[in-house]
Amino acid sequence: MTAAPADLLIDRPATADGAALWRLAKDSKTLDLNSSYSYLLWCRDFAGTSAVARGADGTPVGFITGYVRPDRPDTLLVWQVAVDSAHRGHGIAAALLDGLTARLAESGVTRIETTITPGNTASERLFTSYAERHGAHLTREVLFPAELFPDGPHDSEVLYRIGPPAESHAH
Repeated sequence: MTAAPADLLIDRPATADGAALWRLAKDSKTLDLNSSYSYLLWCRDFAGTSAVARGADGTPVGFITGYVRPDRPDTLLVWQVAVDSAHRGHGIAAALLDGLTARLAESGVTRIETTITPGNTASERLFTSYAERHGAHLTREVLFPAELFPDGPHDSEVLYRIGPPAESHAH
C-alpha cells in the first residue's frame, strides 16, 4: 500500500461537507448517486460512523460513509467510499478505512460489512487488503441479487464480511 500524503487529515464530516461528498460520489462514475439531500443528512446524522479525507486546504478529497448496524452493534456497514480522481493511487481510501475503524474500535466495533458489485476491482482490492492488513477473516456472498432491484439493470451486490481483526481476538 502506498502511504497516504502526509498533509492529509482524516476527520469526521461536517454538514457543510455534504455538497463535496455528493460531488465526489457523482464524479466517481462507479457509485450509485444518492440525492444531495441524503449526503447532507448523512454528514449530520452519521458523522460519527463516517470519515472524510481533507487536503492541505481543508477540502474533502475522499470519504467513507457508514453506519453501525442496529441489530449488530459490533458491525460497521460501509455504505460508500470515494476518492477524487486526482488523488487516487495514494492510499487515501485505505487510510480512511483504517482511521475510521480504529476510531470505532473504541466503541466496540470489530467487524465490517460492505457490498461490492462484481468487477469493481478497486473496492474489491481495498477491502481484501484491509482484511489482510488486519489479519481478519473475510467471507463473500450475494446479498442482493440483480433481480431485486426495481429500477432497471443493476448488478448483484456481493456482501463482504470482515472481522474481527487479529488484535481483537485476545479480548
